[in-house]
Amino acid sequence: MVRAAERTRRPARTSVWLEGKAPRGAAGASRGGAPRGNGQPSGLDRDRIIVATVRLLDAEGLPKFSMRRLAAELDVTAMSLYWYVDTKDDILEFALDAAFGELRLPDPESGADWRDQLRELATGYRGLLVRHPWVSPLAGTFLNIGPHYLDFLLTVQRVVRRTGLPPDALGGAISAVFQFVYGFGTIEGHFARRCAAAGMSQDEYVREAMARVEGTPALAELVQESADLVAARSGGTVEDGRERDFSFALDLLVAGIEAKVPGRA
Repeated sequence: MVRAAERTRRPARTSVWLEGKAPRGAAGASRGGAPRGNGQPSGLDRDRIIVATVRLLDAEGLPKFSMRRLAAELDVTAMSLYWYVDTKDDILEFALDAAFGELRLPDPESGADWRDQLRELATGYRGLLVRHPWVSPLAGTFLNIGPHYLDFLLTVQRVVRRTGLPPDALGGAISAVFQFVYGFGTIEGHFARRCAAAGMSQDEYVREAMARVEGTPALAELVQESADLVAARSGGTVEDGRERDFSFALDLLVAGIEAKVPGRA
């Protein structure tokens, strides 16, 4: 076994936003992608690369993403991309932050009810995870400290501060809401992609899956135990049921926060 002291020591990678790499692409973009006389490709800039990355990740998913595939999407050579990013991780971090830039953030100082603003933030985050299923694994991979994500995080903190919770409870309240949303939106987004890959609507997929489950003796107890839950959801689409579940769960979390505010009866 190789001892730790004998391994090649390399600093742990932190983030493209901390390693002085982000301004490099911005400089290229400010020149409109024009060649600088040193071989930099014409017609290419970091913004264009990021847009193509997001489009490609949406269409094909994270496992199929590669710099070679991105270069083909942009109709350039793979080496051309390295004028703007050093690694595939760099471009994935840029794409992750660009996705968070889609969120519409409420103004915590507007005087609007914090409950409404918290629901708005939670609903927007869920939508982001569903539209871009690749966001959830990347959010768990990188430090996620790009400017758009930081705007989102600061807004969340400022809204939750207005609940009246003491400082030592704020982190728990944020975790309760947004880790719930992360899990809900991640499962929802990946399920939608799975249905699309099977060439089915979500309702068709569930009907086929349930038919197989109900016909499996080993799952008879689960089917019987879940009968009332299934009956309660009948008459609507899978997406209708999911909307009800999300809204009710979010209401429970908001009520829980209210119940924990000091001085409330």
